[in-house]
Amino acid sequence: MSELNPSNTALFTVNNIWMLVSTILVFIMHLGFASLEVGLTRAKNTVNILFKNVSIISIGIITYTLCGFNLMYPGDFIFGNFFGFGGWGISQPDGAAGLIDYQNGSYTYFTDFIFQAMFAATAATIVSGAVAERIKLSGFLLFSLIYVAFIYPIAGSWKWGGGWLDQMGFYDFAGSTLVHSVGGWAALSGAYILGPRIGKYSKKGIIPIMGHSMPLASIGVFLLWFGWYGFNGGSVLSADPGPVSFVFVTTTLAAASGVLGAMTLSWSFSKKPDLSMVLNGSLAGLVGITAGADVISPLNAIIVGYIAGLLVVSSVLFFDRLRIDDPVGAISVHLTCGIWGTLAVGIFSSEHSFLTQFIGVLSYGLFCFITSFLLFTMVDKLLGLRVSEEEELIGLDLGEHDMEAYSGFQIFNVE
Repeated sequence: MSELNPSNTALFTVNNIWMLVSTILVFIMHLGFASLEVGLTRAKNTVNILFKNVSIISIGIITYTLCGFNLMYPGDFIFGNFFGFGGWGISQPDGAAGLIDYQNGSYTYFTDFIFQAMFAATAATIVSGAVAERIKLSGFLLFSLIYVAFIYPIAGSWKWGGGWLDQMGFYDFAGSTLVHSVGGWAALSGAYILGPRIGKYSKKGIIPIMGHSMPLASIGVFLLWFGWYGFNGGSVLSADPGPVSFVFVTTTLAAASGVLGAMTLSWSFSKKPDLSMVLNGSLAGLVGITAGADVISPLNAIIVGYIAGLLVVSSVLFFDRLRIDDPVGAISVHLTCGIWGTLAVGIFSSEHSFLTQFIGVLSYGLFCFITSFLLFTMVDKLLGLRVSEEEELIGLDLGEHDMEAYSGFQIFNVE
């Protein structure tokens, strides 16, 4: 490094530090997911949800190390730019090839790996919320292991790894489809196969099952919004001031506008301001802008976010009508708004084709829904997916873990 141009070395250091800071921000998003999911579900399932969220990120990082990274970035494809594999494990190239020469002075090989590894676990985290309160821990973990190890990176290789969709011109800046919809399709198949929670639907209609802590849910959303600056800002893949600041602005505007969109529709529909809808509205705006945060103008980002806010409320109501029970609205946030955000690139950016974006959305939908459906079905046959009725009623904390999240807090009937 001492023989390199000092200015190049300084720029390389700044770029690499920003990428590592972004990695930390994406990691913090997992705390946000955990807090949001816990808050929007019942207290009796808190330990189970936290256990899943801790396990998911661990499974994601390890599997991405063993095979995921080299499936997603294979170098050479084997079958017509649909599949490739660069070998087992990770190994930084020797000398400058793994350091300053790795990505034209932007970051090192290991920085690239760890940043992408944080994304990998997010797809399974999305699934966790949609199947909460009734899925067996063992079945969920087996599904997550296989899905994150193979399905997510193969799908990611089609665009980010230089595969067939990338060559077609499909665009997804930070993962409206590659992360959020990939997780959303799996969430949809899992919620459908599992069926609704006991008591959610009756002959009289939909019976709301309220979450136990709106403060926790709100903290989770703020943590996710905070982490999204690394999710989108880091996807610039350098510390270049122009693109990074632009992405910060479009990300913020879309999130804020998503809140307003969800507020408008939910308040007019229910005649009362619904905090859970507003919280999901911010996430809807964030998911919506993620595909085009670097190519959609600030004013158009407001439109994208507002429409995403309207869509998330409509989608929650739609899936409830279909009796697909999603305790936290994960399908609506990540799948519905992920699709919208990807298509929005073709609407609001003159550089990208709407038809190509649509082909990408359709391709990912077919691949991820079919593979996740088959995978959930296989896991159901091997281990079983759903807990017993007794375990569901007493709660998964006692049924699966023999542990309470809020030990010592008991309610007694006072005569």
